[in-house]
Amino acid sequence: MSQLNQSTWQAEKIEIETREHDADEISKTLKVDRNGLPLSPQPSDDPEDPLNWPLSYRIFVLLQVSLLSALGTLNTAIINPAYGELSKEFGISTVTASYQTTVVIAINGIGPFLFIPLANSFGRRPVYLMTTVIGFASALGCAFVHSYGQLIGARIVNGIFPVAMALGVATASDLFCLHERGRALGLYTVLSTNGGHFAPIPGGLVGQFLGWRWIFKLTAICNGVALLFIFFCLPETLYIRDQAPSEVPAQPKSAFERYLWRVKFGRRFPGRQLKLSDFVWPYVKMVRYPSVLFPAIYYATQYGFGSILPAVTVSHIFAQEFGWDTLQIGLAYGGALLIGSFLGETAGGWVVDGIMSRARQRGGDTAPSEVRLQAIWTGEFLVPAGLLIYGFAIQFKAPWIVPLVGMAVACFGVQCITTVMYTYSTDCYRSKSAEVSQVFNFIRQEIGMTFAFYAIPLANAMGGYEWLFLLFAGIGSILAFIPILFLMWKGEQIRATMK
Repeated sequence: MSQLNQSTWQAEKIEIETREHDADEISKTLKVDRNGLPLSPQPSDDPEDPLNWPLSYRIFVLLQVSLLSALGTLNTAIINPAYGELSKEFGISTVTASYQTTVVIAINGIGPFLFIPLANSFGRRPVYLMTTVIGFASALGCAFVHSYGQLIGARIVNGIFPVAMALGVATASDLFCLHERGRALGLYTVLSTNGGHFAPIPGGLVGQFLGWRWIFKLTAICNGVALLFIFFCLPETLYIRDQAPSEVPAQPKSAFERYLWRVKFGRRFPGRQLKLSDFVWPYVKMVRYPSVLFPAIYYATQYGFGSILPAVTVSHIFAQEFGWDTLQIGLAYGGALLIGSFLGETAGGWVVDGIMSRARQRGGDTAPSEVRLQAIWTGEFLVPAGLLIYGFAIQFKAPWIVPLVGMAVACFGVQCITTVMYTYSTDCYRSKSAEVSQVFNFIRQEIGMTFAFYAIPLANAMGGYEWLFLLFAGIGSILAFIPILFLMWKGEQIRATMK
């Protein structure tokens, strides 16, 4: 071996040994995942840090919050198949009957502006309990109204309840590290969105045989059961990770003491002081970031077209076009949306985490968040395809199965988009996951409410449902998607300049 080759070989050997030594040192000082990569964020040494809880317990907590969010969307949508019952009761049209749902959709986006700052200062658990009490009382009130105006008022209060639709993402971030978050948010989003998709099934069944008032009584019962369960089982997940050693609370010893510690009230969070500006400024700040605003708008339009729009229009359309009753409407479109959403999730969280894991293995912990956006293409193509199938099938009198297939296809795509958009934006601003989620929630609910409010009158003005859904497909999958392409190209650079 020549002297030059021997020197090169020795230099390479030294470099490899240095890298291995550095990796050993990192593994001694940092907590790593099963691939040897540092966890982000780094769990503390406190056993009551939620990141240190057993995986099975963290999944149990995530399921509770996800079901609370699902209960919120169920509260919103469960009455949808019974618009005909409402119209007969109050002497209004089915389109007017749908307005009590669009009002709730709008309030769903506003309520968390009040509750998220409270949750960031006083903890997640008290806010979940307080809002569930509101949901129980307002749902019960809806069942005993005497006029449509009173129903609108009760539904406005009911719209405040589903804070888990925004706060649930922050809770998932409390519980899971970066590399686990895609699957965690996938589970959360599929349960959250499917609360509204499942709702028409019991809503149609109860409305057909017991009347629309029992729909709200059933909802109140579900809220009451949830309240009792989370009172005893939902722990506090907010944790101050950078607190000084003197601020770390005394550790509970027995399993019962740990249980009491996790579910007690009055927990102190050092450095968390509630200010009036907390109710406005954090959200304004988040809207300034393209990595939050552009995904939120894209997700909101696609969710509004693929999920909210069918929910508030199908009762009128299917009763008019196919002569269906309350039960048929609830079973058919609820089933279509459920199937599409569950199948879509198989291409959501697992694909996102798989893409991110490969990127981390190639680039270490510095893999850019924009890598997650590569999982969006399935949803980008399927949502407009489903919308066009639905609109053209209705307009040209296709058999009822065809528009239902269109709903399922669109919902499949929406679920893929939901997981990708949430995980991308929360990855970009991990410490502000609650505020990021509320920006998503607000834009989604207000855009969805607007589309739902004007959809049927707009279809009549345009001369047919095919033109309406062609317009919606273009808005969501072309206009709203252009900024996402820009983020794929320049997103990492933009974030670096706007820190």
